[in-house]
Amino acid sequence: MSQTHQDQLSRIKAEIADSFDEELEMQMEEDRLDDLVAEGMSEPAEQTLERKTYFRELFRLQHELVRLQDWVQHKKLKVVVLFEGRDSAGKGGAIKRVTQRLNPRVCRTVALPAPTERERHQWYFQRYVPHLPTGGEMVLFDRSWYNRAGVERVMGFCTEEELEEFFRSVPEFERMLVRSGIVLIKYWFSITDEEQEFRFKMRIHDPLKQWKLSPMDMESRVHWEEYTKAKEEMLERTHTEDAPWWVVQAVDKKRARLNCIAHLLEQIPYEDVPKPEIQLPDRIRHADYNRAPVPPEMLVPERY
Repeated sequence: MSQTHQDQLSRIKAEIADSFDEELEMQMEEDRLDDLVAEGMSEPAEQTLERKTYFRELFRLQHELVRLQDWVQHKKLKVVVLFEGRDSAGKGGAIKRVTQRLNPRVCRTVALPAPTERERHQWYFQRYVPHLPTGGEMVLFDRSWYNRAGVERVMGFCTEEELEEFFRSVPEFERMLVRSGIVLIKYWFSITDEEQEFRFKMRIHDPLKQWKLSPMDMESRVHWEEYTKAKEEMLERTHTEDAPWWVVQAVDKKRARLNCIAHLLEQIPYEDVPKPEIQLPDRIRHADYNRAPVPPEMLVPERY
């Protein structure tokens, strides 16, 4: 092997390692904060997966997600995945690991803000419909129309009549989605009272994560039991043959992510998509072309 090829191979390996560093940095930060908060907690944190095992499985599953993405594009599938659960249950972290290596033009995340005054007077599902996928797309909802059965119900943002109408309508709405060809998958991330308390304290201690805390999060601690009752009725009344619920045990964040991704991959049969061999074309060079230097005042200072 020539020195040029060896240098190129070394650069390729370095680029691959650098792409993995993003996940490593996130995990190291989570581990650091877990240890920081755990010092002030009476009970030790549960034993979690070894980092080496976690990363090996995560990268393997993310490779499979890329294969799934190619299949979704190739077959023009329409995929909707709902991520629901209590505040701080780990929905966002799981979504981030699902989308991390995927094409955002194929797989996108929808996290809608509180409804506007106009939206509050629309058909309840209307604000969600424009975000549904077309052929060849995957859409992940970070919270969904099930807000009505959870936070809106517990916090009094909807009436009893509106809630009951939701429970009557949602099975038929989801049946219509499935009949239209949409693959609908619903996940509920389940954590304990103690684990939620721990994660809220972690956010309080971390200035980089304090933005995740909202007055509604604080209220969710007060209304733990009401949320539990609401969740139980929601699962009971909206778990259907067409659109079943899948519960992810999420006290251990690493296991929850791996289990969720592995299960998601099992819900959609996929195969390798034939791809033409890619040949990098030679660059066309012109003898009269000279690259102009960048003016010094336009350069970003190289501090690192």
